[in-house]
Amino acid sequence: MSMKNKNRTTLLRYWTTRYLFTLFIGLLILSVFSLWWIRHTTLENRLTLMEYMAAEAADRIASTDRNKDYNLFNKKLDDRAKVLQMDRPPEFFITDMNGNVLNSKPLHKGLMPKEHQFHNLQKIPSDILENNKTVQKLQLNDTHVYAVKKPIVYENNQAGWVLVVQNASELTDVEQEYRLPIILLIGLGLLGWIVIYLLTKKILKPIHNVAYAASQIRDGNYDINLNTDEAKEKEIHELLTSFEEMTNRLTQLETLRAELLADVTHDLKTPVTSISGLVQAVKDGIVSGNESDEFLEITMKEIHRLQRMIEDLLDYNSLSAGAFSIRSEETNMNELLREIVHHWKITLNEDFDIKLVVPEENVFRETDPLRLQQILINLLNNAYQALGKDGSITVSLSKKAIEVHDTGSGIPEAEQPYIFERFFRGEKKKLKVRGLGLGLPFSRMLAKALGAELIMKSSSPKGTTFSILWKK
Repeated sequence: MSMKNKNRTTLLRYWTTRYLFTLFIGLLILSVFSLWWIRHTTLENRLTLMEYMAAEAADRIASTDRNKDYNLFNKKLDDRAKVLQMDRPPEFFITDMNGNVLNSKPLHKGLMPKEHQFHNLQKIPSDILENNKTVQKLQLNDTHVYAVKKPIVYENNQAGWVLVVQNASELTDVEQEYRLPIILLIGLGLLGWIVIYLLTKKILKPIHNVAYAASQIRDGNYDINLNTDEAKEKEIHELLTSFEEMTNRLTQLETLRAELLADVTHDLKTPVTSISGLVQAVKDGIVSGNESDEFLEITMKEIHRLQRMIEDLLDYNSLSAGAFSIRSEETNMNELLREIVHHWKITLNEDFDIKLVVPEENVFRETDPLRLQQILINLLNNAYQALGKDGSITVSLSKKAIEVHDTGSGIPEAEQPYIFERFFRGEKKKLKVRGLGLGLPFSRMLAKALGAELIMKSSSPKGTTFSILWKK
């Protein structure tokens, strides 16, 4: 079945485009709100200024001679209107109590007719003057406008009105105010995109190097250099360091694999060669009588050794595949350890010092006695093989762990990281005992199945301690 090739997007493009899209949406929402707020506050400020100008005009008129020409105020009012910063200044109307316009609003020099849209207005509608609101939004000559009115008071008597009128579109026209926030938002967007692009590109460089190194390892090339010293970020440095350590370990394991394969092949081949030679000697009549029986006995020992190797392989493969059963039961650990240590020492039929240390109170645990016995016998065999003259073995029991300690020569520090690797056998052990190096890996897997963890607690020239730690 052929797999379809999917187009993959680079991480740099993936994150920068999504960041840019998210940034654009965020800035768009922010700009809409900002522009609305600018328009709203500008309208309120301009209406407040129009109220101030209307009040000022009413006070000036009230403090002058009634017979003075009201048209003289037009120029002054237009000058005041420039404060509002609008293309078209608002229009001022001075009226009597009936709404009749008293100023004719003549055009001043430099002003176009369009700048005074309502200069022909002679009377202000009564509904505007009778309304209690100071600021009103209404329609005047088919145009939406804002009107601000203030009373003209002579000696505590109202004599008329000052009315300031401006188009609604003019009051809300804030084109100049929009420019600065728009420039800031665009600049912020570009700056944000450039920053995330550069940062992402910087972070992606070591990730790309790791990906390239992984492809090299896949092709069998373990000679890589990731330049871990160049990484300033803690997480990136840990990633590169961990990957480099993994590569070094793979290199060592690859070397060990080749050596171990040769050792395992030799260990399997040796008994087969011995069996073949011994049987051939008996068959050809080279030996006879008692010597023939001795050859056959040696042959049987070699066959048993070969069977143990094959059984170790089968047991390990079965355990790795999960094709095994655990029969847990409530077990008195004190009695179980006494029985295991006693039977194991009898089978060796040798005199050496072994101690069993158990607490006064019985320790009970839900476990599989047979599987636990397999682990302990393997640990005891390893401890016995490491012993020298006058050495001793101590088995200790506690509520949390079982420990097997020997006073042997210990495991060399260079070999300690690999003792739980499949087929690994130390240099000293190769010379003493034939095997496949599956004892400790098999025991660790059994311990895990029993809900425990098998670890090497310590090892030195004074001895080695292995512990079975119960997780619960």
